[in-house]
Amino acid sequence: MLKNTLHRRLSRPLEKFSTLNKQHKIAIAGVSTLGAAAIALSAAPGGATTVAGGTPAVAARQVAAEHGQARDLDATLSSPLTSDKVKLDAVKAKQKAAAVAEQRAADAATAAKQRSADAAKKKAAAERKAAERKAAESRSAKAADRSAKRPQMETVAAKTYRNNLDGWIRQSLDIMRAKGIPGSYHGLHKNIMRESSGNPRAINGWDINAINGIPSKGLLQVIPPTFSTYHVKGTSWNIYDPVANITAAANYAAHRYGTIDNVNSAY
Repeated sequence: MLKNTLHRRLSRPLEKFSTLNKQHKIAIAGVSTLGAAAIALSAAPGGATTVAGGTPAVAARQVAAEHGQARDLDATLSSPLTSDKVKLDAVKAKQKAAAVAEQRAADAATAAKQRSADAAKKKAAAERKAAERKAAESRSAKAADRSAKRPQMETVAAKTYRNNLDGWIRQSLDIMRAKGIPGSYHGLHKNIMRESSGNPRAINGWDINAINGIPSKGLLQVIPPTFSTYHVKGTSWNIYDPVANITAAANYAAHRYGTIDNVNSAY
C-alpha cells in the first residue's frame, strides 16, 4: 500500500520533468533522491540505524542536505529578481552596442565632412591659382600688344664735336648734309685757311667791303648782309660763331658757284 501511494505521488512531477530546463531538472532530481531516501527511512523498523538496502543513517542526512540545496537553486532560478537582472544586463548590452554604433557613425560623418572640407579648400586654391595665372597672362598679352603698337624710338646719342677747326668743319658738314648743301671737308678747309688762317674772330679792315663799312668777318670772311641772307636755320645768328659762319658761307657759295669746292679765291 505504501509503495503504490509513493508511485502515485511521484508520477505527476515526473510527467512535467521533460518540459523543464536543465537547471530545474537538476533540482528535481535532487528532490527525488531525497524523497526516495525518506521512504526508505520510514520503512525501516523503529530505532534501526540503517535503511533498506544497508545505507547508513548519515547517507540519509546527506540526501536531505542535497535536497535543500536543490530547493535553494530552484528558488534562485525561478526568482523574479534573477530574471529582471538578466533582462537589465541584456538591455545594458544592447544600449552599449547602440552607443558604440552611434559613435562610429558620428566619427565616420565627421571624417567625411573633414574630407569634403579639405577637397573644397584644394579646389578653391586650384581655382585661385588658375585665375591668377590667367590674369598674369592677360596682363602680359596686353603689355605685348601695347609694345607692338607703340613705335620703336631709337635712342641716338648726341654727337659731340671738338671745339677746334676740325670739330667746327665736321659739325658744319653734318648740318649741310641735313639741309642738302653741297661741299666737302677739303673744300671748306682750304678756303678757311686762305681767308682767315683758321681764326674765327678775323676781320678784313682794308678791302672795298671795309671801305663801304661792311667788313668781312669770321672763318670764311662773310659780310653781315650775306650772312643774314644765307643763314642756315638751327645755327647761331652770331656771325663770329664758327659753325654758323662756315654753314652760311657754304650756302652762299652753293647758290653762286655750285659748291664751296669750286671757290679758289676771293668770292
